[in-house]
Amino acid sequence: MTANTLHLHIDRADGSLQRLIGLVERRGFHIDGLSLIDDGPGRRVEMAVRGRDAARCTETLGRQIDKLFGVTRYAPHPERVV
Repeated sequence: MTANTLHLHIDRADGSLQRLIGLVERRGFHIDGLSLIDDGPGRRVEMAVRGRDAARCTETLGRQIDKLFGVTRYAPHPERVV
């Protein structure tokens, strides 16, 4: 099974990253990679996730993440070619 990358913005609230990681793991996904970038009032997170089995759907996980307080999914900007 291949990894999918989630692009998120999280608030700087205490425990926000811990809540995000806990939800991903409880929903049956492995975290293959995690990038955290300081972004002023919040943090940008790029998280590569892979389901533990074929029944796991990344889109369903995304909708569950959307319900977390202080977390917003966003679409990445396409790479600019110069």
